[in-house]
Amino acid sequence: MAPRANWKGYLKVAELSCPVALYTAASTSDRIAFHTLNRATGHRVQRQFIDTDSGKPVEKEDQVKGYEVGANDYIVLEPDEVASAVPESDKTLSVEAFVACDDLDDIYFDKPYYLAPSDKHGEEAFALIREALKAKEVAALAQTVLFRRARTLLIRAAGNGLVANTLHFDYEVRSAKDAFSDVPEMKIKGEMLDLARHIIETKRGTFDPSQYKDRYEAALAELVKAKLEGKPIPAKKAAKSEKVVDLMEALRESAGVGKKQASTKKSSARKTKAEPARRKAS
Repeated sequence: MAPRANWKGYLKVAELSCPVALYTAASTSDRIAFHTLNRATGHRVQRQFIDTDSGKPVEKEDQVKGYEVGANDYIVLEPDEVASAVPESDKTLSVEAFVACDDLDDIYFDKPYYLAPSDKHGEEAFALIREALKAKEVAALAQTVLFRRARTLLIRAAGNGLVANTLHFDYEVRSAKDAFSDVPEMKIKGEMLDLARHIIETKRGTFDPSQYKDRYEAALAELVKAKLEGKPIPAKKAAKSEKVVDLMEALRESAGVGKKQASTKKSSARKTKAEPARRKAS
């Protein structure tokens, strides 16, 4: 059964366009979810909006949006006023530019989607756009109104289809300078850097997402299963405490150099002890 499309419209490059559908590429819907219950009755509980001054519940029809301009001072926005700010949608993914695939910092990536043709009549135009992106090794930057907001998407060729990532706006991405301002500048060289490079080379591999498990989700599933079967709750494993070690020694141990050196020293010690015995025997 084909997945349900999140959005349908047209992908447009200059005067070329084709009907497309957008599908969620990553979802958390398969995670274990809990409901909040009343411990005494076992019934589900519901959330209510309470007036902070009177303490009384406020019904949905009496709720409005408010923007805080001062302490307990708000500008009230009516539903139709908020709706007027939603941009008009023409259901068109309009490509504005093409960029190199690795030209965009992935810190701007928001949510991934699959983009596929939604009509057989547009399959040839869709294939043409996809193959052109592959041939030139570029991605397309397009804009549209998606879920009531104007969004920018990065579109790349992937297999027989396209992958579209919504992008964060510039004002949403925080400056790296603020995060790294207290990190001191240090020059690492010599044996320390050589060992670090060696460790990276020995652990070089490829990304296989199936090899990385959600341990929290697995533990929750194990917990629920035990409760259903009336078995004891699995004991939580104590976290190992990491001892503080010398950085150079840790690098040598990680690279296997420390063990080799220790083995060489033991071998040399055995030879030294055996030498006088041989002389005595002779």
